[in-house]
Amino acid sequence: MISVQQPDQYRQRFFIENSPVRGDVVRLTKAYQTVITKKNYPNAIKALLGEMLVAASLLIGTLKINGRLSIQLHSSDDSMPLSWAMAECDHAGQVRALASFRDDDAWQTITTSRQAFSKLGQGVLFISIHPEQGEAYQGIVERVSDDLAECLAHYQKQSAQIPTLLKIATDDQAAGGMLVQLLPQSDQDREDDPDLWERMKALTATIRADELTELGANEILYRLYHEEEVVIPEVVPLEFGCTCSVDKSEAAILQLGHEEAMRALEVHGGRLSLDCGFCGASYDFDEKAIHTLFS
Repeated sequence: MISVQQPDQYRQRFFIENSPVRGDVVRLTKAYQTVITKKNYPNAIKALLGEMLVAASLLIGTLKINGRLSIQLHSSDDSMPLSWAMAECDHAGQVRALASFRDDDAWQTITTSRQAFSKLGQGVLFISIHPEQGEAYQGIVERVSDDLAECLAHYQKQSAQIPTLLKIATDDQAAGGMLVQLLPQSDQDREDDPDLWERMKALTATIRADELTELGANEILYRLYHEEEVVIPEVVPLEFGCTCSVDKSEAAILQLGHEEAMRALEVHGGRLSLDCGFCGASYDFDEKAIHTLFS
């Protein structure tokens, strides 16, 4: 295995030479910290958002699109402490995430991402794919357990018919994970290495949570697969990025209509501010700006 220089945040693709096995390793530090410090999130939601960020970054690597992929959770019950959560990654490696929750005493006993995930009631987990060209797609993910990685691995196997291993972990500083897939095998593949997938499952199962968050991809891949012929292409840097803009804020006001926008302006003392929950940016509009929009 040839090591490559990796940035602090990245998605690192890898292949097992002359086999139908491929995978990715993801690590997020600054982007993860940016997300979890935007709001006063309970620790369980911080961990869940970190897992969702890593999962979105891994799954978009399995697609050949220019666009973005998001993972979203929506509760079915307003009384649940977690209302919704989403994380997104685009083809350029920009990630963002956000969650809405009730700020109450329930979070004193909800301390893990699994527990936070379980607090959706009968809510829905789904994946949305938005290519720059073509139709958007949304798939419902069966909640086979309260573990996000298990649900997404099951979805990959059921929807794409591709056996998938997914490992994700977070700590106070970083979020990391890896995805391993078995692409369709030929008869020759099965004959040459009949135990390939069972071996990959056994090796991948040995990865620890702290290794996913603390070690670089080169070291993780060497520790797991040093007896395999691992090929490592160029790394993809990841970073926090937001898609909010003046144009999108103007479009939101236009959807209100002129009369409703003017009422909102009056209620807010002559200045209408649209704040982005993802990055904290604020877009301000006064009476003149709103009249110009509708002229």
